[in-house]
Amino acid sequence: MKNLITLIVAVVLVAVTATVSAQVTGTATGSATIITPIAIANAGNMNFGSIAVSATSGTVVLSNAGVRAATGGVTLPATTGTVSTANFTVTGLGSSTYSIQLPTTYTISDGSSHNMTVNAFTSNPSGTGALTAGTQTINVGATLNVAASQVAGTYTNATGFPVIVNYN
Repeated sequence: MKNLITLIVAVVLVAVTATVSAQVTGTATGSATIITPIAIANAGNMNFGSIAVSATSGTVVLSNAGVRAATGGVTLPATTGTVSTANFTVTGLGSSTYSIQLPTTYTISDGSSHNMTVNAFTSNPSGTGALTAGTQTINVGATLNVAASQVAGTYTNATGFPVIVNYN
């Protein structure tokens, strides 16, 4: 009887030990989807056109639709010269949306010590764009700040101004 009790205790201990030390494994898979990178390319540069100045400072506002308006001592002559918004082509994944970040200020120069500041940038679309079939055009306008008696010349900045896009 003593052997029987010892045998039962041994079987119970083995069963408990086997249950406690039993190991169970779960599995999961990993995956990733690489999407088409978003890209932006210049499709046309901004040009405020011909501007006449006076002894009073002013501005030329170029809307993102390409329409000019003058304020202060600036006038827009009948011979407009080349007037154009900056244009960018954005490409990427199908019908994704993306954010648009415009610069706050940009300086153009006549190559000497004469500068004008460009600011108040606007875009169409504004703030957020939506790719249709993987592409969209952004039109960018801004305000050109013209000093009183601004020196005549062609003002440029070959470096360009940045427009940043990123998927939402």
